[in-house]
Formats: sequence, C-alpha cells, structure tokens
Amino acid sequence: MPATDEPPTTDHRPPATGHVTLVGAGPGDPGLITVAGLEALRTADVVLYDALAPHALLREARAGAELRAVGKRAGAHIAIQKEIEALMLARAKEGKHVVRLKGGDPFVLGRGSEELRACKEAGVHCTVVPGVTSAIGAFAYAGIPVTHRGLSSAFMVINARSMNDGVTSWRAAAEVDTLVLLMGAGTLAECAERLIAEGRAPDTPAASVQWGTRPDQRVVTGTLADIADRVAEEGLTAPLVTVVGPVAGLAGELAWFDPGPLAGRRVAVTRSRAQASELVALLEAEGAIVTEAPAIELVSRASAPELCEAVAAPAGWWAFSSANGVHAAMETLAASGLDSRALAGRRLAAVGEATAAALAGYGLRADFVPEQSWSTALAELPAEPGATITVFQSNLSPPDLCLALEARGLSVWAVTAYENHPAPLSPEQLEAVREADAITFTSSSTARNLRNALGDNAASTEAALVSIGPSTSKAVRECFGRVDGEAASPGLDQLVRAVIDALAQDPER
Repeated sequence: MPATDEPPTTDHRPPATGHVTLVGAGPGDPGLITVAGLEALRTADVVLYDALAPHALLREARAGAELRAVGKRAGAHIAIQKEIEALMLARAKEGKHVVRLKGGDPFVLGRGSEELRACKEAGVHCTVVPGVTSAIGAFAYAGIPVTHRGLSSAFMVINARSMNDGVTSWRAAAEVDTLVLLMGAGTLAECAERLIAEGRAPDTPAASVQWGTRPDQRVVTGTLADIADRVAEEGLTAPLVTVVGPVAGLAGELAWFDPGPLAGRRVAVTRSRAQASELVALLEAEGAIVTEAPAIELVSRASAPELCEAVAAPAGWWAFSSANGVHAAMETLAASGLDSRALAGRRLAAVGEATAAALAGYGLRADFVPEQSWSTALAELPAEPGATITVFQSNLSPPDLCLALEARGLSVWAVTAYENHPAPLSPEQLEAVREADAITFTSSSTARNLRNALGDNAASTEAALVSIGPSTSKAVRECFGRVDGEAASPGLDQLVRAVIDALAQDPER
C-alpha cells in the first residue's frame, strides 16, 4: 500500500447489531447534510425525525424503512423526550439501525447529548454525525458572517429561552463581539431588554432570520432596540434565529442567496414515487418547496408470460409511449438470458425525449421519434402495410394508437408492459396538497386519482393546476373544472416553466 500523509477516513458504517446514529440534518436546506449523515440515512431501518429536520431528506431512506415523526415545536409536541428515547432504544434492541434525524447539529441545543447518554446507559451502541447548525448556517444564507476581520473575532450562542436558568451569563452575552440567540421567537423583546440592561448599546446592529437556508427564508434587520418590533411587524415567527453585533450590518452588502422564481412556493407533485425525483429536483432548483403526493403507483410486468413472448417474437417494430415500457421490455429481455444483440432486425419507435433517452440508456437508438410528444404520434412510424408493430403500453392506455396503426393496414400487438394503479395518500400528504400553491399533473390518471383522493374537497382547491400536455389537461379539466397552466411541449422542464408562469399570473395564490 502506498504511503500517505492523509489521516484515515472515519468508518461510519453501522455495526452488525442494533444501534443508533444521531444525525445532524442541517438548518433547512437538505443539501447541507453531510456525506456521513446521508450514508447513515440510506442504511437506516428506522428514522425518527424532528419537526425541523428537512423532510425532503426522507426520500433518501430505503424502501420499507420505518419513518416516524417525533418532532417537538413550541406548543406542539408529538412526543416528549423520554418517549423518544424509549422508542429509539426499543427499536435498537430489536437489532435495527435507528437514525435519529435532528435539525441543525445534535449537540447545539439539540438534546443529542441526552440521547447519547441514554444509549450508553442502556448499553446500545451510538454514533454521532455532526450537522450544520442554524447558529452559523442560517446567517451564512443571509449574508451575515458570525466573525469578520475588524468587526468580530468571537461569537457566543445561547438559548434565548434561558432568561433565568442560572447558567447563562447575560453579562458575557452583552460583551461578546457576536451574539447568536436560538429559539427566541417568543422572548426576543425580553432578551433585547436584558442585553441593554447589561450594557449592550441599543443601536447595535441586529438581524433575525426565519426558516434560514430554505427557499422561504425571511430576513429582518434593525438594531438591538427595535429588532423585536420589526420582527413582529413583518410577521416572523418560529423557527427564528437572531444575531446581535456589528456583523449584522453586513446583511445587505453580502446578501447572495437567490432561491429562484418559485421561492417559498409550495408545489405538489402527483407523479409516481419512482419517477418523481427529476421533477422534484427541477422544481427545487427554482426555489419551490415540494411535496410528493404520488397519486399513482406503476408496477412493472417484466418477465410476465406475455412480455416474454413479445421479446422473443420475430423481428418487427417495437413502439414505446413511455420509459416505463422500455424498462419492462429490457428487463424481460435480460431475464430471458438475452441482450441487445437479440434486437437485430427490429426497429424502435419512441415518443418524447425521455423515452428515447431510456432506450439510449440501454445502448439503443430510436429509429423513429415523432415531433409531437404524445402517444398517437407514433402512428406515423415509417412501416409498410402488413408489418408487425408491438406496442408496449400500460393497462390504462387508450386504444387510439393501436386503432390508428391498424387503420394503416399494420399488424398490431398491444402488450401490457406495466400497470398503473391508484396510490394511497396519507392524511399528511392530502393536507399538503390542500395547502399547495400549485399542483402538477403528468398523466390523466394522476388527475383522476387525486380527485378521488380529495373527495368533496377536489372542486374547492385554490392551487394552480398545471399539466404536462393536452390529454392530461383534458382530464384535469374534467376532474377539477379548470386548468391554470400547460407545458408548451411535453417535458418536465416545460412543465416547471408552466408552473412558474401560472404562479406569476396570480402572485396572491
């Protein structure tokens, strides 16, 4: 092994027995979780998550993992601390890997040390993965450094609720260059009065940040004397962090965070969970707060007898109206002991860039991709009368394409490559849909299933309803009575553009 001066990397892999990992998830932006934290989350059997842990990170949990909300917010405790610790230890003693997903850093006013102590006392192995604390991260996204040459060389973090705990030195807090107040939404005025009484100048710059590092982050600046009034006037509430000191005056000069045109807007994605990630990423890149509410579940029929027969049939055209059909066909081919060489003599037709890209992922190039990105456009494929066309479709695909091909004198074999079923939505998901500013639809079935899930509330939704194309818009209109936006051409990037345009037309929505 070659010599190296680099220290060995800490092994965060879980031991074979049940254990606990305390993971700091950061202050709000899911991208701020550490590599070690993400690795732990992806291998967890159980995830016990706080209210302020970025819920988008739950998408990283493996299928089948138990996800349990145990968060505590002022006046809204789902579980008390002792109950959380008891559940955490019980699951670990069952031999499971338990991730305790905490907002910010577990050891910065996060009670992580108490949970580590509980594990040690119970003989349960526990590791700690630090996270980005809001005491630094929230202000970084507001353009406020906690230290700055010539202004501040030290900072202090205190619990703003600890006015009379007998531990906090308010004299020291009043004298430090930079003071950070956490959990102070309800006591900000009292804290300011106490600091001024201890000698801090009333005109000291101050700034408060709500939902720091998230797209809906809000920043209010002022002085120690008036910051509480300014926060109240602007309607900022918990979670709130406040910084007092000369560095707060840099907020305007160093502001850099621009979350995009959808900043803070809540968008519901009804696409299947397996397919949602790309659309979610595109929306989040524009600043949206995304809720996944998969109204459909796609089940591949790879290796079903019908598919096995289809992939083994003599050469002809294979027509795909979606990437799902491509994957089912290629998985069936592989399960049959065959590879792309078995496709010699076949010609491939794909509707849309995504379907063509799915073929390319298997090293195959589509022979025909129609200009229009809807399934019936495949009827224009260049085949001579009498040619055999195998259409890989879903159980809900309308007969239009097959009828159009048959009208040309072609021999059509329609194969159900995957099934489209309604997906159950949790009460939390339905509530998020009701509170959304916009809802996206990528197929007719997403519209119909969401309408059924919402029941009597479907017609009263005030969200912008945005569809990926004409056929989907027709279904949305039938289900909800209107369509507020439609992609200029079927594609996820165009769907996101349509969401931006729809919300821009009605900023108050």
